[in-house]
Parts: sequence; structure tokens; C-alpha cells
Amino acid sequence: MSIMIKQAPLTEQEMVAEAEKALADISRIREGVGKVIFGQESVVERTLVALLAGGHALLVGVPGLAKTKLVETLGVVLGLDARRIQFTPDLMPSDIIGSEVMEQDEHGKRSFRFISGPIFAQLLMADEINRASPRTQSALLQSMQEYHVTVAGVRHDLPAPFHVLATQNPLEQEGTYPLPEAQLDRFLMQIDILYPEIEAERRILIETTGVEDSRAENVLTPVRLKEIQTLIRRMPVPESVVDAILKLVRSARPGQGNAEADKHVAWGPGPRASQALTLCARARALYEGRLAPSIDDIHALAEPVLQHRMALTFAARAEGMTVRDVIARLVKAQA
Repeated sequence: MSIMIKQAPLTEQEMVAEAEKALADISRIREGVGKVIFGQESVVERTLVALLAGGHALLVGVPGLAKTKLVETLGVVLGLDARRIQFTPDLMPSDIIGSEVMEQDEHGKRSFRFISGPIFAQLLMADEINRASPRTQSALLQSMQEYHVTVAGVRHDLPAPFHVLATQNPLEQEGTYPLPEAQLDRFLMQIDILYPEIEAERRILIETTGVEDSRAENVLTPVRLKEIQTLIRRMPVPESVVDAILKLVRSARPGQGNAEADKHVAWGPGPRASQALTLCARARALYEGRLAPSIDDIHALAEPVLQHRMALTFAARAEGMTVRDVIARLVKAQA
């Protein structure tokens, strides 16, 4: 999660004025993405919510559903310095972070110089992240949480803002490795990408098989994105919403008195899930033109925020249950 920004609270008039400016920018972002990505409104919304909240997102789906296209489009639209890493089984951590090389000057003196890797970007596309080994996947751990990397004991800060949008193929496919639990927890949301609706797929066929494809255009700057992220962190959260977040997250942990979790959940979400729900609820509220999140935001975001932070027991998996089933029941119990 990002570092908490402590600033004086905005007055109601200032909050409304800032929100109206942010809404205009968000509208232009949505329009810019919509020129290239057809359909998938829920996927676009959740991905933008993750970025506006200042976090990282994991996009999961079979090949050919425009996961990579979406990330490339967001980089252009948001004006971010974007880099792409194609994760493969032979990829090494130094291929991501960078490494030190020995150099010799004209006097024969030798010294090490750090050559930065592709992680030094504002938007990093980790394409097919689960095609690489867990060792290589873990190279992203420090950067995603602390926004810097350490090489040979020296700290190297990453650009701001810094976001990781990773794409992942379903684990059932050949040649995939599960992501470490600690890595999954650093993603603000896991966004499942399903097959498009028929009308969206019809438009894809017509508009992407001609001589020219639609191209994304830049509508925002990184500085303005940081300002919107700061505004979201300054939005008030009603006490009822805080209580709903705590109740939902704690009910997903075994041993907390919830029969559903005790029976089906092997391990549940930690406090980082509560932080993620709070930030994403604020971002979703602003995305929809509201100045404060509601309990409906919590229920709508429960699945993408919690599903990758939970694991089912063997008995639950044997019964054919999924994490989504458990989350749906927990949400329904609160409704």
C-alpha cells in the first residue's frame, strides 16, 4: 500500500470543487480507454479503481482477452512511463531489478555501477507473471510494498507514481507457477476477465480486422494522477462503512466465530485487505461521482479485493466450492 499522506482536511466546498475536477478527468480517461477496449466495463472500472487508489492489480484470464492491450492503453491514456516484462521460465530477478557491473576507468581503477532494470517505470506490465518461477516473481515483493529496491545494500527509489499491472493465465494451464501468498497480498485487487458479450465481440471483429486499429491518446499527466490519488485518500469514510469493512474481513478468517469461515477457509485475509477495501471503496465512490463510499461499495469490491487473500480447506475444495462462493455467502450474511 502507498504511504499515508497527512494533510489538513478539506472544507466541504473545496472537496466538492476538487471532486468535480477529478470527475472530469476520470470521464476523459474512461472515454480514452473506451476507444480501444470494447466492452469489459467492469474490468475497466476495477482496473481504474485500483490505479486511482494508488495500488497494483492482477488481471486473470485466458489468452486473447485483451489483458495486455488494456495495460498498454492505460499507460498511454494516463501519460505514464510504461515498461513491459514478458515473464518466462528462464527469467532471472536481475532481469527485472537490474544488476551491478564492474567498470574500469582510464587509470585502471575498478568500481561497480548499477544498471537499472525495467522495474524503474511508473507503470510496469508484468505480462504472464505466473510463467516465471516463484523466485523471479518474488523480485517484485519489495518494490510493490516499499516503492524501492535494494541491490548490494544500496537503496534505489522507484519513480512516482509506481504501479504494477500483472497479467496471469489460469493456473490450470500448462507451464504456470502459483504466485507466493506474500506476493498476492501486495496486489490491491485480483480482476477476473471473462469472455466478452456478443455485441462487444461483434465490434471487436469489425474494428480490429481492418487496415488500421484505434489508437489510444494521452489525456492525463502523472502529476495529475498523483493529485487525484491524494484527493481519494482525503475523502471521508463513514463510521458505518468502516464497521462493515472490519466485519466482512474478520468474518473471512477462521477462528473468529464465523461458522462459514471455520468450515471452509484454511487461512483468511489480513489487515492489508482492510486497507485495500477502504482505499478502493473511496476510489469507486469518486469514480461514480460520490464524495464518500457506501456499504454497497464494500459489497461490490469484496470479491476482487478478498479472493486472492484467502485459501480454502481441502474438504471445501473437494466439495467443489470456490473462494468466490465463500465470499458471496459472507457478503450475503451482511446484507
